[in-house]
Amino acid sequence: MSDTFDFTKLTSFEVFWRDHQKWLQERGYMLRSRYMPDWKASWLSTKKPYYTCEDSEIPTFAAIMMDATRISDGAYVTLKSIKPSIHPYEAEIGTYLSSEPLASDPKNHCVPIYEVLEVPDKEDTILLVMPLLRKYNRPPLQTFGESVDFFQQIFEGLQFMHNHHVAHRSVMSCIVLKIRLTPSHSDCMSVNIMMDGSMYPDGWHPCSDFTKRDYNDDVKHYTRTQRPPKYYLIDFGISRRYSPNDTSPSEYPILGGDKSVPEFRKSADKCNPYPTDVYYLGNMIRQDFMQVSVKSGFEFMDALIADMVQDEPTKRPTMDQVVERFSRVRKDLTNSKLRARI
Repeated sequence: MSDTFDFTKLTSFEVFWRDHQKWLQERGYMLRSRYMPDWKASWLSTKKPYYTCEDSEIPTFAAIMMDATRISDGAYVTLKSIKPSIHPYEAEIGTYLSSEPLASDPKNHCVPIYEVLEVPDKEDTILLVMPLLRKYNRPPLQTFGESVDFFQQIFEGLQFMHNHHVAHRSVMSCIVLKIRLTPSHSDCMSVNIMMDGSMYPDGWHPCSDFTKRDYNDDVKHYTRTQRPPKYYLIDFGISRRYSPNDTSPSEYPILGGDKSVPEFRKSADKCNPYPTDVYYLGNMIRQDFMQVSVKSGFEFMDALIADMVQDEPTKRPTMDQVVERFSRVRKDLTNSKLRARI
């Protein structure tokens, strides 16, 4: 980042949130102090470096995402701005998957949509209100048992979506920013799997997830074994919901962060998105767990993942078959294996 960047001023991406702070407060959501209409940088009247002050923090994806506090109960939430003209199905699919009785199904790992807000003075803009979540692997998983629990949840989550006739279509996604806000923020390749705050009873700062919300110290947390988190599939911007009678839907390819999808490399013709979802998920596990040089011991996943990432989509297992096969794999793992550190 350039040394000339002025943190005392809002970026163009942040102005929208400041300008709608009062309306959001009226709707029951409070933004951080940086987005108050009369905000002045807290470090200007002190000798503190700006980077030690909470109100210097800018969300990575401020153009479309902002954190807030729900006034009624103090819950931390994420606000996502979307344009229905570009993503006409995101709110519909998200609210459908968040509705009862689907919301109470333990196999539902789709991010809950608490509310949809229509921005009154901005055409073609709505805000989805969702829980504040963390990247699924921050902090890193420590034991094979924790990893097995992660696999189980995301397999069941994608199975749940497919059983309710929804294809995710972007388990691996790519979000590109026009500017880099800080050296630590990545520009691209955001995996659309997150986790809740079960490990973090006191929460965390939404822009610095190892820091307390007041920015005064590192945040303390439990291990996944002590307080198992719930993992969520997020981002339904290019997802599609089909008729129960349409068992083999067909869609044109959409190139996301994972550009290795065999059927997309071979042709631009329409194809069934369900096997592509299976590939995305299998390839994510292959990349994040099985091909990482510092990790070993995941050989028990070799056969299943190999089938999930086969070049020929029709040869890949369905998510029902993935869940069934994984349950057998899991039963064969000993307690000592599950407790062993990665």
